[in-house]
Amino acid sequence: MDQRIVNAKDGTPLVLIPEGEFLAGGPDKSEGGGPFPVRLPAYYLALHPVTNGQYARYLSAVRPSKADLEKWIQLNSSCFIRAQGSGLAAMLLRRERYESYGGKDDHPVVQVSWYGAEAYCAWAGLRLPSELEWEKGSRGVDGREYPWGNEWDESKCRNNKNRGSERTCGVWNYAEGQSPWGLYQMSGNVWEWCADWYDKESYGRYKGGNLTPPSSGVTRVLRGGSWNYDNSDYFRSAFRFNRPGGSGAFIGFGFRCARTF
Repeated sequence: MDQRIVNAKDGTPLVLIPEGEFLAGGPDKSEGGGPFPVRLPAYYLALHPVTNGQYARYLSAVRPSKADLEKWIQLNSSCFIRAQGSGLAAMLLRRERYESYGGKDDHPVVQVSWYGAEAYCAWAGLRLPSELEWEKGSRGVDGREYPWGNEWDESKCRNNKNRGSERTCGVWNYAEGQSPWGLYQMSGNVWEWCADWYDKESYGRYKGGNLTPPSSGVTRVLRGGSWNYDNSDYFRSAFRFNRPGGSGAFIGFGFRCARTF
């Protein structure tokens, strides 16, 4: 079986996360009140978040309507993707091409909503990870606090204390902060959308053995922390963040893809 594969449609490299048990959750009540064992089937998780370059190529391929574009991503000065074409004729004919700019082709795409993340994954033949899949990818099997171990180390991920005048960084940076599976930036750089609705009680159910995800909700799960925070709690692998799925204008929201084994 291949431990690493490359998705043909968009070039996303994915790593096999093998079937088996891992320690999920953390001390907060919304995290189940402490680490507990969860068994997941095997799946693939992307080596890094989706980049500006990848998302620009996606937009060029699908040529979204104005309504879809506005639902998926906010292309303002905080987002380093722009339309190459302009003018009414281009809009009417839906012939716009999109590009990344500012030397940030390999930075994670930001300002993307949950709907924009889901749409990209569907186009690529992939999917968003569940939050349990995301968490196992981040912390391995031993219940560690951060991808690299149990102690907070601001030098191992992009955060507000080490970014200088920048915001995001390239997806291959901070190699010393890789997860046990070799995944990059499971902590820091951008918050990452997961497939799940957020329910503060779901980890209590998971702890009891019921792994059925919430069927509805008001907000969606985000994990991992981002460049504009310096509170170490937010960068823990078990920390659960949430926002409405339409929140695409936030400068620290991105995503990575998963694939069923």
